[in-house]
Amino acid sequence: MWTRSVSAGYRCFGCRSVGPKGIWGSHAVRACSAPVLPAGRITALQAMDLWRRYFEERGVTEPDHSSRHIIAHLLGAKTIESLEHGKLTEFLSREKTEQMWKLCTRRLSRMPVQYVIEEWDFRDLTLKMRPPVFIPRPETEVLVELVLTDLEMKPGTGVGADTRHTSLEVGCGSGAISLSLLKSLPQLTAIALDQSQDAVDLTRENALRLGLQDRLLIYHIDVMKEDMASLEPEIFRFEDHSALDGGEDGLKVIKQILTLATKILSDHGRLYLEVDPRHPPLIRRWVEANVEKLHYVETRHDITGRPRFCILQKREVKQGPELDLD
Repeated sequence: MWTRSVSAGYRCFGCRSVGPKGIWGSHAVRACSAPVLPAGRITALQAMDLWRRYFEERGVTEPDHSSRHIIAHLLGAKTIESLEHGKLTEFLSREKTEQMWKLCTRRLSRMPVQYVIEEWDFRDLTLKMRPPVFIPRPETEVLVELVLTDLEMKPGTGVGADTRHTSLEVGCGSGAISLSLLKSLPQLTAIALDQSQDAVDLTRENALRLGLQDRLLIYHIDVMKEDMASLEPEIFRFEDHSALDGGEDGLKVIKQILTLATKILSDHGRLYLEVDPRHPPLIRRWVEANVEKLHYVETRHDITGRPRFCILQKREVKQGPELDLD
């Protein structure tokens, strides 16, 4: 059904497949021993410092980052730096103090900060977040930049151009990739797919909040378990492992997408993959051996310098000369 919805023009996939998976059905917060709620009044700075030290003692990753983001969110800001110093030295109301303890206790259970505060910024968007939907990583912003750069360089695709194009994202999660592209390119329409109904619902909610729902089609479709023990507790307990699974060789879903791409992409249409840094050479060899209609263009690196993104392009199908049977 969705393949017929893709109109002619430039098309791309955004696919995250970076390792282990298995569907995680429970997101319950574990009971954790939190510090006693103070009987007296406490300032935002004092609460932030108290919880930073408590996170450190309990082995919570990024304790300073965690306490700062939570207190900033509680005070209605994006970052601590954006708050007036006076706000931080004011006493918290009893209600705010109780909210701080509630949110920090969730973080104490190793729930990712993005789920604790129920939102996160991706490029210039603020997206709603909730488990088990995969949290977009900073590396994924590079993928969006790659697609935008290619579109801007392609004749007739710049902002304000009349040519219409369609992007297709497989594994949309919160909708970060598709919504970022739609926000940046008014001439673009997008299709987003995910095997998780939670992800489909969250992408739809984010599209509505951003006013981009009219240019986005969302489908609940499955286009189809490695290193499980190495997952950080924040990911293992709360995020959908199926968003990270690649099968025995790490390429299960990717191979399916590569095969589908030849049927969906128009000639010269491009496919973008965000993958485990070990996978680009494996993908190149597999494509060269199995998918004649796809050309492996190049591998790009992420913000840490690791090979993270694969760019492929559909070859133009040459039509043979028509036979004159007269």
